[in-house]
Amino acid sequence: MKVVMVLYPGGPAAKENPELLGCAENALGLRKFIESQGHELVSITDTGAELERHLPTTHVLVATPFWPAYMTRERIQMSPELRLLLTAGVGSDHFDLAAAAERRITVAEITGSNVVSVAEHVVMQVLALVRNYMPSYEDVVHGGWNIGPLAARSHDLEDKTVGIVGMGRIGQRVAARLKPFDVRMFYYDNRRLSAAEEQVLGARFLPLDTLVPECDVISINAPLTPATERLFNLERLRRMKKGAYLVNTARGRIVDTQALVDVLKDGHLAGYAGDVWYPQPATPDHPWRTMPHHAMTPHVSGTTLEAQRRYANGVKECLAAFFDGRPIEREYLIAEGGKIVSPSYSYAYT
Repeated sequence: MKVVMVLYPGGPAAKENPELLGCAENALGLRKFIESQGHELVSITDTGAELERHLPTTHVLVATPFWPAYMTRERIQMSPELRLLLTAGVGSDHFDLAAAAERRITVAEITGSNVVSVAEHVVMQVLALVRNYMPSYEDVVHGGWNIGPLAARSHDLEDKTVGIVGMGRIGQRVAARLKPFDVRMFYYDNRRLSAAEEQVLGARFLPLDTLVPECDVISINAPLTPATERLFNLERLRRMKKGAYLVNTARGRIVDTQALVDVLKDGHLAGYAGDVWYPQPATPDHPWRTMPHHAMTPHVSGTTLEAQRRYANGVKECLAAFFDGRPIEREYLIAEGGKIVSPSYSYAYT
């Protein structure tokens, strides 16, 4: 079988640190394993023409969600031998799930591999926005000492109202980490938690359009599905409290690109942070790079060295099962046997 990995370029760091598993040079640390099983491994960084050159002979395609090989319906049609699409991480929206299911291609991702890493990143970015950290840092770098204008946009997080949109594995960990800051916390999800879970996390359920205008900070932690694409459009962004902050470590397409720029430029929102974009990698002229009051990162939240080890181990586990003809662990499965089987995605495709 031919396994194609589409991963980010590691450059000199790939040689300097062998723990940087998620790059193309180090191929998740799985080259020896795959080749020892008698299979071919191709590890590339090009998500365009080079990828398409390999598609007609590819049996397994592995891609990280932050260096996405967009497997559209057209590309799936170009891949007659394709049997497994595997996300090295969490979030498989870069694969056309409906088209994969129609072809009975198995889709899997490494559930839970990045939840701690992303939750920590969310808390960091919430604090960066509320405390006006980025302008303060830039002021120091450029030789300034401008306390007045920096303090004028800095707040305590304590006693603020925080909303979490998407209360899955990551959202719950975000809530657990924010609870000690003594915030009021609400959440929205298509599946409500039990009363005991809500009490432990200190979060109360609200319908989305009730939650949005109540919150000083909103964190988006929902998967990208047809139901969540552009969930935060111009109308919903305008319904947020004036001066509120929005953090999005989920998927870029959940927030309307130009609408976000507009509400930051006119001062309706005080700041936006996240590390997810559309498209990815973001173009040099992407408007989110230069919009005011942002604290963006290049989709690194789930890419700590610890997270890379977790998703590399998960990919190996999935490949071993696939090569042996055994079932892939059910918690990893997104699509199997012609159906979307993951609860996170299935409701949106039925």
